[in-house]
Amino acid sequence: MSDTEPIGPATCVLVSGGSRGLGLTIVRSVLDKGAKVAAFARTVTPGMTELAETYPDRVFVGSVDATDAAAATRFIKDAAAHLGPIDALVNNAAIGQDSLHVHTSPERIDAIISTNLTAPLVLTRAVLRHIMSRGGRGRVVNVTSICAQRGYAGLVAYSATKGGLDAATRALAREMHGRVLVNSVAPGFFASEMSSVLGPNQLDTITRRTPSGRLVEPANVVPVVEMLLFADTNVNGQVIVLDGGGGI
Repeated sequence: MSDTEPIGPATCVLVSGGSRGLGLTIVRSVLDKGAKVAAFARTVTPGMTELAETYPDRVFVGSVDATDAAAATRFIKDAAAHLGPIDALVNNAAIGQDSLHVHTSPERIDAIISTNLTAPLVLTRAVLRHIMSRGGRGRVVNVTSICAQRGYAGLVAYSATKGGLDAATRALAREMHGRVLVNSVAPGFFASEMSSVLGPNQLDTITRRTPSGRLVEPANVVPVVEMLLFADTNVNGQVIVLDGGGGI
């Protein structure tokens, strides 16, 4: 197949951080689209277990610390043995931040960077090597954040990791020369996300200043992730912001 031909829809998607919230919603949406899905998280939740038991031939789940490169590589190998070749990745696993930069310990900064930036870069490398080893083509979707583009107090290290992942998205899209489509989805604040940092008053302020008048929900993000995984759009190297127009 020529690299100039369209890349087909994903058939087997690996989702990191697929235990709950947006990650679990993405896992379910991949199944609804008829594809297979491998999902890992630090803790396998009842929701993941239920899907694996309901769709034993289409779902593979496991407990993996995203920062453990060896464990992540083993998971890819085991998932491919169970489901067949993986041809898409959704980097969703991340941890938040709830402190001003001057009050954030070096150890916490390192943990945020390791989980939110180093781990997805290493996982992406492993999945790309898996795809290329069989002469395949594929898709990568990075879940980042509006924090990469707009400043919010208490989220300095978190914002830096998401900005770094957006930059990596653009560079990797060029590096793959059309063999793999690489894009980011950058949601605004979820109603339940990072509220401990912003507090209800700040969340209310953000909501009032958002032209759509509401915060982002996982249901708003999933259709865009589905498009990037399954549709022939020729979208590549882009960061798609989903924040109700708050950034305009």
